[in-house]
Amino acid sequence: MNILGISGFYHDSAACLVRDGQIIAAAQEERFSRKKHDASFPREAILYCLRAGGVDPESIDFAVFYDKPLTKFFRIIRTHFQVAPIGLKAFLQALPVWTREKLWVSYIIEKTCRDLGYNKPKGLYFTEHHESHAASAFFPSPFEEAAILTMDGVGEWATTTSGSGMGNKIALERAIHFPHSLGLLYSAFTYFTGFRVNSGEYKLMGLAPYGEPMYVSCIREKLIDVREDGSFRLDMSYFNYLAGLTMTNERFHQLFDGPPREPESAITQREMDLARSIQVVTEEIVIKLARFAGRKSGSKNLCLAGGVALNCVANGKILENTDFDDIWIQPAAGDAGGALGAALYAWYQYLNNPRTIEPGKDSMAGSLLGPRFGESEIQAYLDAHNIPYCHLKKDEWTHRLAELIAEQNVVGLFQGRLEFGPRALGGRSILGDPRSAKMQSIMNLKIKFRESFRPFAPAVLREKVSDYFDLHCESPYMLLVAPVKQEHRKAPNGDNGGLNLRNLVNEERSSIPAITHVDYSARIQTVAREDSPVFYELIKAFEKITGCGLVVNTSFNVRGEPLVCTPEQAYQCFMRTEMDYLALESFLLSKADQPRISENIDWTRQFVLD
Repeated sequence: MNILGISGFYHDSAACLVRDGQIIAAAQEERFSRKKHDASFPREAILYCLRAGGVDPESIDFAVFYDKPLTKFFRIIRTHFQVAPIGLKAFLQALPVWTREKLWVSYIIEKTCRDLGYNKPKGLYFTEHHESHAASAFFPSPFEEAAILTMDGVGEWATTTSGSGMGNKIALERAIHFPHSLGLLYSAFTYFTGFRVNSGEYKLMGLAPYGEPMYVSCIREKLIDVREDGSFRLDMSYFNYLAGLTMTNERFHQLFDGPPREPESAITQREMDLARSIQVVTEEIVIKLARFAGRKSGSKNLCLAGGVALNCVANGKILENTDFDDIWIQPAAGDAGGALGAALYAWYQYLNNPRTIEPGKDSMAGSLLGPRFGESEIQAYLDAHNIPYCHLKKDEWTHRLAELIAEQNVVGLFQGRLEFGPRALGGRSILGDPRSAKMQSIMNLKIKFRESFRPFAPAVLREKVSDYFDLHCESPYMLLVAPVKQEHRKAPNGDNGGLNLRNLVNEERSSIPAITHVDYSARIQTVAREDSPVFYELIKAFEKITGCGLVVNTSFNVRGEPLVCTPEQAYQCFMRTEMDYLALESFLLSKADQPRISENIDWTRQFVLD
């Protein structure tokens, strides 16, 4: 039975194909449209999933949409009536897209399938938004039973839910409703500190360790009332998202010493302190919510999903400060993962199919669920464009790439299937030497074209993770932060340039400085041979050369663009940055051998070879 899961229209649209309970394919629309966080209906992602699964034109059994548009529209109308006439402008801006698209999801799904050459689905379901999140968290997990916690901006009404999963069923037992939202609270500070809502939250989290928790008391006293069970209420007099087109209002600005930071302007100590303060408050709330979910369910396992579950620092705090033995986080925890959750919810919850698990192993296939490209396709592309390369044999590929990384080269890695979710996990990655004190700045400023303070993640051999980090469980999806072990740390030199952020970033803090954040933490990806054999063998070869069992792993893209999907996109990204080498499967490209590229060019659209 083929079940097509779909999320769309809000943030990170995606599609997923589940066949008889097995996840066959999943991808975000942005990977095809090249629009970061593309919220349009995921036509190309649907087409990819159906083709990847070899689905016959008449064989789509069910399509499942990840939330209930009518319920969400009612919430929007009711909210605007409550604040009218203040929110009239925002309401009038939202109304056309609702009446033109969002209320006609059934028709759009059927029409899209027909346009793509498929019959309309035999059945059509709509799950609730947080049911989709909960299903994406529990059903692919390696647990027979678990507590479930979902946290995001808002679904239909719910912003936070908790419950439990057992076998092939989930039950959500408690919900916190809009406008009281931990996700929107964090986004308000994202907006106020000059980053973009729904994409800049990572930056806020990365900035937090550079600041002091100066505003924690103020946030607790003025903005949010938190109870011991984690339930909370916001004081909406400080926020503008009910009625306006911004997250915060003048009262919020006065509370935090002035107007929001202008995007791209200099980051000051205020922004660092605000980032640290809201991160501390978020962690406190998440820990309380997790403890409550554990007490109610009686389980020692926890599953997480929703956009807040991408806060890997808070996830690490859950491990440190609760009684859970194990935690599993959906790698596409945001709205994209809702497509996967919707499909699995239909298979298990609606259709009541049995669920079998393999102890200790999830069913996400390493989240490597997107397109892959064969050797012949890649070679045809390279030859057609007269791109110089060398073809490495299988037995020399691993050693050669490890050798290049050990020689301080930055290497783009394009192999296997594209990752589903926001993290690069060895399919579309940029790799570097973690022992290099300069690697973080080089990769941020010359390759990623982003803020210098943004930390990089280590991809570490699973069996070696406890040699480097205070982490004693797996983190295959780069969603847990843990401290670097004491024996690897170096004392600061005491000269940090005062409040100079760049000086703070460049300070060498450990024997693996490229992945050690200012607070001696790291966002960890554990790599197992059975889950990602090619990437594992590459890191293993690097360890044989250097004695170091990890590499720097960051996503293969530049700031403002999605992860690369095709060989052509990988080559474009390679040529417009200061990457030294590019591995397209077994084809190795050296930057020194490449023809020059015209400078007067829109890099996001095309490339021109001299």
